[in-house]
Amino acid sequence: MVSNLAKEHGVEARCRTFTPWSHVVTLLYAHLTHAIGLNDVCDALQMNESALSTIRGAVPPTRNNLSHANKVRNADMAEALYWDMMKHLMSTVPGFAKGKVRRGYLRRFSKTIYAIDSTTIQLVANCMDWAKHRRRKAAAKCHLRLNLQSFLPQCAIIDTAKHHDSRKAQNLCSDLDPGEIAVFDKAYNDLKHLAELTERGVWWVGRAKDNLQCKIVRTLKTTEHKRILRDEVIELALEKSKDAYPGELRRVVALVEVNGKDVEMVFLSNHLEWSAWTVAELYRCRWDIEVFFKEIKQTLQLSDFLGYSANAVRWQIWMGLLVHLLMRCLAFMHGWSHSFTRLFTVVRAVLWRRWHLFTLLKSYGTAKPPGRMCATPEQAYLPGFS
Repeated sequence: MVSNLAKEHGVEARCRTFTPWSHVVTLLYAHLTHAIGLNDVCDALQMNESALSTIRGAVPPTRNNLSHANKVRNADMAEALYWDMMKHLMSTVPGFAKGKVRRGYLRRFSKTIYAIDSTTIQLVANCMDWAKHRRRKAAAKCHLRLNLQSFLPQCAIIDTAKHHDSRKAQNLCSDLDPGEIAVFDKAYNDLKHLAELTERGVWWVGRAKDNLQCKIVRTLKTTEHKRILRDEVIELALEKSKDAYPGELRRVVALVEVNGKDVEMVFLSNHLEWSAWTVAELYRCRWDIEVFFKEIKQTLQLSDFLGYSANAVRWQIWMGLLVHLLMRCLAFMHGWSHSFTRLFTVVRAVLWRRWHLFTLLKSYGTAKPPGRMCATPEQAYLPGFS
């Protein structure tokens, strides 16, 4: 797979001693060990050269080779490798991408639910001029569309942080099918794009902006839930807004618990027949994408980068997402019941040792998950049992 993608993206033609396969293995190693620089990666791999060569002939790089590869080799190859690897795992590991929404209330939805959001990855401002978005700050952004049933990304865009989230919304939602559901926060309230989604038959739920001006068309009563304050069908009042979105909208005002306190939130949707509580619950499940971002930032090496160019940053982020994908598949295959962070630390601890992963992951840890009570026929004959 790696060699074919290297030929397709013109990477192989620019390689001599440091092959594309060795490049991929090196960056995966950098994430697994939280390497803090080029010397950290290169020295460690050279000290374990014999063990590294058993991984399909991978070779350790020199500092200059790794730096040059990150700078000039097309990072589109890393992006293509991630998506091809996801397709391969989904086809070879049955059930890996067929999960369910973790909140039981939302299991009744047969269509796919997507959460759309972005996360900011801080960079060094005085080294990365291409990524400056504030006076003294530089950052990259990962815009993501996450499948909430499988907890796997379906679309990702890595770019500088200077662009507003709404400018990437159209690309993230370009291949949504009719009947599917998109959930996002108020940063994605682009009325023209929302009108386009409605025309395509895509349902969406989002937060209303504080300065939303509208007029109430009618009031609905779809639920008796005590946390629903108002449920209304509205039209936009301003002429410019109404030209962008001429149809009716659903506005639901609900009490949401935030840090132990009830906060009034206003939700918007283009679906007029759901209950008001369904709209609020759909938005609540958007928090799963924040969990995803927390996982990758706590486990992957996204704080120290091995290169300063935009291409090097893209290589490292895409390889980090690939590590996350492989670890998720590993946890699924071996029935890992502990946290993702704990799985990451276990694999990192035994990286240069030969272990049978199935045996290791099944036997590791002192804190086992709670067991289940198993009834036996003898219980029916206990004295006093009725």
